[in-house]
Amino acid sequence: MAISTGLIVLLVLTALLSFVTVQQGSIAVVTVFGKYRRILGPGLNFKIPFIEQIYKRISIQNRSVELEFQAITVDQANVYFKAMLLYAVVNRDEETIKNVAFKFIDDRNLMQALVRTIEGSIRGFVATKKQAEVLSLRKEIVDDVKEQIDQTLEAWGYHLLDLQLNDITFDEAIIKSMAQVVASSNLKAAAENEGQALLITKTKAAEAEGNAIKIAAEAERLAAQLRGQGVALFREEVAKGMTQAAKEMEQANLDTSVILFSMWTEAIKNFAEYGKGNVIFLDGSTDGMQKTMKEMMAMNNLMSTKK
Repeated sequence: MAISTGLIVLLVLTALLSFVTVQQGSIAVVTVFGKYRRILGPGLNFKIPFIEQIYKRISIQNRSVELEFQAITVDQANVYFKAMLLYAVVNRDEETIKNVAFKFIDDRNLMQALVRTIEGSIRGFVATKKQAEVLSLRKEIVDDVKEQIDQTLEAWGYHLLDLQLNDITFDEAIIKSMAQVVASSNLKAAAENEGQALLITKTKAAEAEGNAIKIAAEAERLAAQLRGQGVALFREEVAKGMTQAAKEMEQANLDTSVILFSMWTEAIKNFAEYGKGNVIFLDGSTDGMQKTMKEMMAMNNLMSTKK
């Protein structure tokens, strides 16, 4: 009865050891007496008890690690980086899993080699650049790192998914000098903008003044033209009126010089009313009056002839 119980226990234990569960997102590496035998995928798997052993369980999910390191530029400026590295197993192929399982003693050694390789690649790139260029070369740094280490990582069974440079800083003295350069550039740009604005303002003001002068001159020219036309029309109407009056007086057998005498006396009256204190000298003698009348009659005859 004791033998039967022991046999049952052995059979149960053998049955339990014959099955192994592999979690989703993982691959189990099986060895026989220390030598690689095969890989087991996610789920319930069968293995030979007491002979096949689970050497390592390898995650095929994405993994990340944060990095902090220092680099020196070609002009001897210290640059401090904070980065996030995202990597994963290349694929589930047997050869890839064997590389992942046996290239390094453990994950600690893998991580050390991975971090040092990436740091060295970035340091080599930064060493060829000036400190003023580094901040604008984030993408170029990442691209260079991927190009440099992708082949190395594939030999280990991994590939680089992403490298994010979250923070790039310099020594305090360099940061202050960079801030001064930026401030100086901003002041220069502001001064140039102010000068351009002042130039534009003065140019527009000059254009406006020129346009105003041009408009005023045009208005004055038009006003003078209208005044001339008005005087011409006035003289034309006076001539017409005098001609008509002379014809009517001739028909009535009256002396036309009465018209001229009336105009002479009307002019003197207007001089007195609207002179505003101005002194006007007139020849009031009989000879002067006759002379003025003759001149006015000659002008009247001239206008009648032209008519």
